[in-house]
Amino acid sequence: MPRDAFSHVETWVFDLDNTLYPPSARLFDLIEVRMTAWVMAELGVDRAEADRLRVEYWRTHGTTLAGLMREHDVDPAPYLEDVHDISMDSLSPDPALAARITALPGRKVVYTNGCGPYAERVLEARGLSGLFDAIYGVEHADFHPKPDRAAFDRVFARDGLTPARAAMFEDDARNLAEPHAMGMRTVHVAPARLDAAHIEYHTDDLTGFLDRLTA
Repeated sequence: MPRDAFSHVETWVFDLDNTLYPPSARLFDLIEVRMTAWVMAELGVDRAEADRLRVEYWRTHGTTLAGLMREHDVDPAPYLEDVHDISMDSLSPDPALAARITALPGRKVVYTNGCGPYAERVLEARGLSGLFDAIYGVEHADFHPKPDRAAFDRVFARDGLTPARAAMFEDDARNLAEPHAMGMRTVHVAPARLDAAHIEYHTDDLTGFLDRLTA
């Protein structure tokens, strides 16, 4: 992987869940349990229907929250507070990753479809607090979710970054399509490689990938 392919990058944008911690932590499993319970209580449906809606809305609207807002006009604030109220016990500090992120030149940004306070808790548990210049949650995109172009437009405008001089690291391949179209370097962080035109690089080891950029 040529280091010069990233030599122009001034802003490094990282997704949070399953990107800045390994999927083996299974943190999102805990969130999904709370999502299902919230849908059951809010919509008055049984668990099977709540699970079906949770997955359907994620597939068709980008996030379960987006589907709930568009289909049922729910208030996002109570939902975000409730579903992200989970234990961080499965996470541990990662000094090696912290060192590689610190070594990156330019601005470092976290952008998640979760909420900002949740992102801060995850970063603290991973020993990554204080390493990022900005942390953006779905609330900073006016509740538009990745992969919607409107979400990226709002967050990137808020940050003031130039997409052509930025890179995006994401575990959900769908969320790299618009960044690629905007001119960003795209890196799919996931156990399995996916061949797609909007994925320029793949890694199953974020620390190792960053090490090759900064060594």
